[in-house]
Amino acid sequence: MNAKTGLVITAHPGDFVWRAGGAIALHAAAGMRVKILCLSFGERGESQFAWKQAGTRIEEVKAQRRAEAEAAAAILGAEIEFMDAGDYPLRTTEPMLERAVDIFHELNPAFVLTHSLEDPYNLDHPEATRFAHAARIIAQAAGHKPDPNRAYAAPPVFLFEPHQPEQCNFKPDVILNIDPVWEKKRRAFEVLAAQKHLWEYYTRVALNRGVQGGRNSGKGMTYGEAYQRLFPEALERLA
Repeated sequence: MNAKTGLVITAHPGDFVWRAGGAIALHAAAGMRVKILCLSFGERGESQFAWKQAGTRIEEVKAQRRAEAEAAAAILGAEIEFMDAGDYPLRTTEPMLERAVDIFHELNPAFVLTHSLEDPYNLDHPEATRFAHAARIIAQAAGHKPDPNRAYAAPPVFLFEPHQPEQCNFKPDVILNIDPVWEKKRRAFEVLAAQKHLWEYYTRVALNRGVQGGRNSGKGMTYGEAYQRLFPEALERLA
């Protein structure tokens, strides 16, 4: 295991690209191992263009989305694992939760990225957050799969930006400068052929957050990603 790892828990394949692709690429480029745990293939609700042709079978759509997600993860420098829970609706199970706890134990991640707590437009997203939160809590329990030799520290959780943040009670307190890896993130966009309508939308989001990040940091920034911490940060001093 690398000295530091990052874990991304996402409901659908596109989510990790649009919302966290910059963070994934940035940390992977710095030498960190980054793992994406994708709970579904997004075969029903995230594959609009794939269903335009009559006679399309769900197995075909799953295979297409899997291939896209694997290619996008490779561009960003991450590994990816799928749980094939289905989407619209996403229904997680006890075996899935046990596997997620094992992943927390195996990686001992330095951070976790996942969805916002609320999303009235997509119930799969807060379900993925609930799942990630539960796995993190259970992984802390010494009596769950006890191992006296295991060193584990509960990681900070950062919620990535939802599609309509003002409707999701999303209040970012971190803006990440993704200028060094923007071209990787954009190339990962272009792998997602089933969602071409979002390529330019999320380019504009990154530009907007870049302007805000520059204003708040006083440093030049063109592209940014916004995050909200789930737990407070403990500091030795403020400055």
